[in-house]
Amino acid sequence: MSGLIPVAEALARILGSVEGPVSTETVPVAEAFGRTLAADLAAARTQPPFPASAMDGYAVRAADVARVPAVLRLIGTSAAGHGFSDRIGPGETVRIFTGAPVPEGADAILIQENASAEGERITAREPVAAGRFLRAAGLDFVAGDAILAAGDTLDARRLALAAAAGHAGVYVRRRPRVAILATGDELVAPGEPAAWDQIVASNTLALAALVRSAGGEAIDLGIARDDRDDLAKAFRRAKAGGADLLVTLGGASVGDHDLVQAALSAEGLELGFWRVALRPGKPLMQGRLGGMMVIGLPGNPVSSIVCGLLFVVPAIRALLGDPQAGADRSEPGTLGRDLGPNDERADYLRARLDTAPDRVPVVHPENRQDSSMLSVLGRAEALLVRAPHAPAAPAGSPCRIIRLDRALI
Repeated sequence: MSGLIPVAEALARILGSVEGPVSTETVPVAEAFGRTLAADLAAARTQPPFPASAMDGYAVRAADVARVPAVLRLIGTSAAGHGFSDRIGPGETVRIFTGAPVPEGADAILIQENASAEGERITAREPVAAGRFLRAAGLDFVAGDAILAAGDTLDARRLALAAAAGHAGVYVRRRPRVAILATGDELVAPGEPAAWDQIVASNTLALAALVRSAGGEAIDLGIARDDRDDLAKAFRRAKAGGADLLVTLGGASVGDHDLVQAALSAEGLELGFWRVALRPGKPLMQGRLGGMMVIGLPGNPVSSIVCGLLFVVPAIRALLGDPQAGADRSEPGTLGRDLGPNDERADYLRARLDTAPDRVPVVHPENRQDSSMLSVLGRAEALLVRAPHAPAAPAGSPCRIIRLDRALI
């Protein structure tokens, strides 16, 4: 099919059109979920900042309990936030609780199950080696250690790490502003009355969710009618709103009512490419409108979501400075049924998975793959990726998949 460019080339061109990461800001760590680090992050403190007990029991000198039973004298208590500040001497012990500072002089923890207490007399019934049940200062990290890298997304575990390392605020990329414009006289917003020949504009919601999941700020431009002036006004609103990326939905094909590309050209679009060897999603468009990137997605719901996953998400990650923005997110699978040969377009088939521990998933492509069918995409768990001109493949053949629950949908 002439004029179609491969998926990999389309992605490379989109990422190549990114004119550098967006600007930076410092935000409170409590408000940084989902944000992307703009610089490497080093620990500002040591964790734990003192030798700490890993168990409830007694802080002891290992030499004092090398031979049991051994009787020790209880001289105090060390609890989390209320450490024992004196030194333990020969034959002495301190009651200690998990996470509490280990007193100076102690080098092991006698767990409470291996001890008995009578007032201030503590009897050790089992020996304990030096270092046992004791967390050394700096076991987790030491002040100055590199703990996170530029481009990392601050999820729950990384936020906890940043906070534990002493950071009240973090230096992040601002959220890329992504303007989303649905186009077409046939569309109505969710909840609005629809005429007999109209449908609900669902693509905007899906793309906005993808944008937010990727770390961007979604700006809903509403629905533009099949009118060049209406389209031009929407493009100007996107530019006036400081959008880094404009995503159009529909209208990028070659029909009499597909006016998006012509309207963009009239506004000064520098077209990068149009049409990709891809199913679903052939009528994909990319370009720049001044300082704003433009990606034109197909109008069919499944096509727009799949193309959003393949191209819009990596573009946002590139705007955030993620060095892995264009990384391959596919993984191995095994075909669950026979497939015929593929044609000249890469195919992304909606599929269900059979999974089991310690084996690659068995992949079952849905029988119906029409790009208008959101119900099929809704129950799919993965996209089965087939290369252009792939030969027929019997059940049991290796394949590649993109899991949808790991792909921000």
